[in-house]
Amino acid sequence: MFLKSLTLKGFKSFAETTVLQLEPGVTVVVGPNGSGKSNVVDAIAWVLGAQAPSSVRSQKMDDVIFAGTAKRPALGRAEVILTIDNSAGLLPIEFSEVSVSRTLFRSGESEYAINGIACRLLDVQDLLSDAGVGRQQHVIVSQGQIDAVLNARPEDRRAIIEEASGVLKHRKRKEKAERRLEGTEANLLRAQDLLREVRRQLRPLERQADAARRHGSIASELRTLQLYIAGREISALRSRLENSATSKVEGGSLEKSLRAKLANLDTNVMADEAELTARGESGTSDDLVRVEQLLGRARGQIAVLAERRRSVERERGQLMDAGVVASLEADAAVRREELARVSAELAELESHEIELSRDEAALIADKANDAESAARAVRDAQDALDAATAEYAKAVAAAAGDGARVETLRASMAANASSLVAFANIEGALGALGELIEIDEEWSAAVHAGLADAMNAIVMTDADRARATLASLRKSDAMGAVVSLGDWTSKIAPVAVQGASSLRSFVRAKSIASMAANTPAINSLLDALLARVVFVDSFERGVDIVLERPDVVVVTSTGDRLATSSMRVGPNAVTAAALDKAIAREQISAKHLVETESALNLRRVEAASVRDRLASARTSQVDIDDRSQTVANRRREFDARAVALRERKSLVDARLAEVEARLQADAGARTAASEQRSRVEAVMGALVRLSTIVEGHVGKLESRQAELQELRRRQSAEVRDISHRLDESRRERSATEKQLEEQRERNRRVELEESEVKVRLEGAIETLRRDLEVEPQRAIDTPLPELPEGTNPLARQRELERELRLMGPINPLALEEFTELQLRNTFLEEQLEDVKSSRRELMKVIKQVDQEIQSNFAAAYADVRDNFTKLFAMLFPGGTGRLTLTNPDDLLNTGIEVEAKPSGKNVKKLSLLSGGERSLTALAYLFSVFRSRPSPFYVMDEVEAALDDVNLHRFLALVHEFRQEAQLLIVSHQKRTMEAGDSLLGVTMQSGGSSRVVVERVTAQSA
Repeated sequence: MFLKSLTLKGFKSFAETTVLQLEPGVTVVVGPNGSGKSNVVDAIAWVLGAQAPSSVRSQKMDDVIFAGTAKRPALGRAEVILTIDNSAGLLPIEFSEVSVSRTLFRSGESEYAINGIACRLLDVQDLLSDAGVGRQQHVIVSQGQIDAVLNARPEDRRAIIEEASGVLKHRKRKEKAERRLEGTEANLLRAQDLLREVRRQLRPLERQADAARRHGSIASELRTLQLYIAGREISALRSRLENSATSKVEGGSLEKSLRAKLANLDTNVMADEAELTARGESGTSDDLVRVEQLLGRARGQIAVLAERRRSVERERGQLMDAGVVASLEADAAVRREELARVSAELAELESHEIELSRDEAALIADKANDAESAARAVRDAQDALDAATAEYAKAVAAAAGDGARVETLRASMAANASSLVAFANIEGALGALGELIEIDEEWSAAVHAGLADAMNAIVMTDADRARATLASLRKSDAMGAVVSLGDWTSKIAPVAVQGASSLRSFVRAKSIASMAANTPAINSLLDALLARVVFVDSFERGVDIVLERPDVVVVTSTGDRLATSSMRVGPNAVTAAALDKAIAREQISAKHLVETESALNLRRVEAASVRDRLASARTSQVDIDDRSQTVANRRREFDARAVALRERKSLVDARLAEVEARLQADAGARTAASEQRSRVEAVMGALVRLSTIVEGHVGKLESRQAELQELRRRQSAEVRDISHRLDESRRERSATEKQLEEQRERNRRVELEESEVKVRLEGAIETLRRDLEVEPQRAIDTPLPELPEGTNPLARQRELERELRLMGPINPLALEEFTELQLRNTFLEEQLEDVKSSRRELMKVIKQVDQEIQSNFAAAYADVRDNFTKLFAMLFPGGTGRLTLTNPDDLLNTGIEVEAKPSGKNVKKLSLLSGGERSLTALAYLFSVFRSRPSPFYVMDEVEAALDDVNLHRFLALVHEFRQEAQLLIVSHQKRTMEAGDSLLGVTMQSGGSSRVVVERVTAQSA
């Protein structure tokens, strides 16, 4: 075994990666002062585990990292790799070549590795200890250590021999055994104290346990009776609940059919109302009015024609008189008077006609407004009724869905509760994880989604109990989840995802005194469960992260849980809070249902009111039609009179103009009279023909009037039929609505009864679970226990309850405490015996280790003592030197004194020796240790610097002796030492401030 190579990266002055290839034999490291020769020795000591900065000539440990120069920046880490040839198999590892590395960062972090695998410093020291390289590193002799050997306390010199002889590992065993012995002594005292306390408590508990047994027997019988009675009550309530459910279904079906019937009746009523409205808007009345108007005009024309004929006849008679002029003047006067009278009558008729037009317009407007307003009100009321019906249907569906959700959550909570009850008495069960942690309120949904099923999992104190619990679950076909506590922190590292955050800071173990011992383990469990769970703000970002990172579970604030295997939207935690929210939502839905039903009833009342308004409007419309008819008749009369008066006025105007013209034409009066007579005769003939035509037209109009009046009579009959049918439909609808309301009331009573039975059933089940801690089916299946003759279950229950009261207060835990205390007494006795046995075993081990230490040290000391005497005589011809023990009777703790008497001197103290003598004496001690307990290699840093040529020759003789058995690495300025080496390592300082190494193999010729 030998050192094969040394690699330095950023260590002290070796800024660049430097590899020193080492060979068996003697290797001498040479170079000018300050070039970094001693840094090679420091590197070997450092990589082998040196912990004190002073051992590598530094103020603090990070001083070994290259600090930089004017031309080269500082480095961030230092690394040294020592490669050892293990062909001989001295190291207990199955590798022919072993590399030990140590890395130090400026942050203070330090790493060790063996063959590239990270390890601890202790692993490195254990690996090298069997090869004679201990943690004291006695094989590395650095500058100043020569004087330290002589100036050290005797006990420190002993440590060098112990390390070389392998005694240190025995001392480590002894220290470990002594620490265990101290713990065992403390355990022994605690066990004795506990045993005395337990025995003191046993005697009074035994009396209480006897009373508790009697109490337990009575309580057991009472419990069985309570189970039987509760089972009968639950069965009866369930039967009532089933009957209520059947009645509810039947009532719901009947209510549905009544609603359908009511909807059909509403449709019929609306259809009849529409038809009635259409009948009211028929054009028959308008046609009749137009015919009557035409008839009035025709009759007016007949009257005018008759008047005209009379006028023409009078004119014809007047033309036959002799006094034409006088006749014409008299006629003109008459015509003027008639014209004034007709104008006055015409003005009066026009005034009456304006008033009639105003009244008729008002009536038409009232009729149109009332009809339109009533029709619009009917449409609005029907729309509101339809909307209220749809809202009521939605409210019924929402209430049913919320009720189903509550029942599902209650069933899940009951299942979880039964699982918790089943786990409650298992040793090591702490409870459901959800009960052991507290969550920040605004993060509840996200944490529930992240923990998922683990929220309801039972937490066990260790893995063995968790496995046993799972096995019992499988045997009993029960459902449940189990997790165990432990140090999870180092097993699962948390993931880091850009754009997402961890949930860990928002959940923690509850701060409860009874849980204080398990709080760190619960927090460690949370670290493991949430290690791969991250939180995001948006659902879309969560999907992107899951697609990019299949190993990550993503949750959102609304309880969405996204993973590669499944994605769930919305919360899915079956917790008491979720149940409370569902119940609150159910109550809101029920309240909304009542409000919606009230609104629906209000809309129905409003619709009935609007329909009544429509009927009233139609009645008013009939009155308005009658009034309108009267106004129309009067208008027609006025129109006929106005037409006749206008025509009369025209005739009078024409006659007056004619008379005045005739009066002005004196000369042609007679001729004109003759012509006028002819014209009068012609006019008379025309008037007779026109009267005949008008009278024929009047006959036709009167026939059309009669037809229209008959048609109007038939339509009125049809309207009356429709109104009668509408009234019948309304009455039937009112009756149906009343039946529907009665059915709803019955349904509400059924629902109320069902709710009451449910509450009573839930209360009975809750009381059963709370007081007796059993499920309802077990109570139902419980048979009637054997009762004394003549006693019923309720009487027996009262009797047993009276006996329990008479017994007075009983310690219910006495029997359990007595049994537990007995077991604890037995356990403590066994533990006490085990502790005593352990103490005996540890004392035996310590004694054996002491014997091994004494034996090994005695043998090693004897060899070192003999070798020191020989080596001292070799290094100091004629002188004498020896080693003595400070306390030969105590080989475990005795120190070692060094006596040195060079030739011709009789010194009492080592400090009186010269520098060269002190160096040779120290080298004699170290080499005596090396010779007694050889090591594969030795490293020496300028240990011969104080020697003259003669003493140097003697030192080199020792080197020559050891070169055959071990590898020596010597840092030296001595030329003769260089000549004694098998290879030279030249170290020089480059211009950039970094050390560089040159290797030169010394051949036999050069030597």
